[in-house]
Amino acid sequence: MIVAGIGFRRSADPGEIVALVERAVADCALTRGELRGLATLAALADAPAFREAARRLGLDALAVAERAVAEASEGIVTHSARSFSAHGVGSVAEAAALGAAGPGARLVLPRIASATATCALARGIGAPA
Repeated sequence: MIVAGIGFRRSADPGEIVALVERAVADCALTRGELRGLATLAALADAPAFREAARRLGLDALAVAERAVAEASEGIVTHSARSFSAHGVGSVAEAAALGAAGPGARLVLPRIASATATCALARGIGAPA
C-alpha cells in the first residue's frame, strides 16, 4: 500500500495538490492506481482543498491522528522549522504518509513542494517493493 501524505497552507488550491501528487507519482515511476489514500494531519483533514483534491484523485481522504504522527516521527527525513512550529513535526507530508501507511512504513519519496503544498509518499509493510 502506498499513501500520499499532504501538507498545505490554507490558501492551497485543490488543483495544486493534485498536480503535486501526480508529480510525486511520476517521480517514483508509479501509477496513480498504486496509491491507496491521500493523508494529512487530523487537524487539517476537513480543509476543502484537501477533500476536493482527494475527490479529484479518486482517493480516500485520510485523517492521521496525532498519536500516529508521533509514532511516524522517527521516519521523517525533512525538518522544516515552519512545519515544526505550526504542527510539532518536521514534515507534515512525511508524517501523514508514514502515519497513514501504518507501523513500519518507509518513505518512497521524501517531501517535495509546490508554492503552498508538500507531498511525500510512503509504502506500508507487506506492500510489494
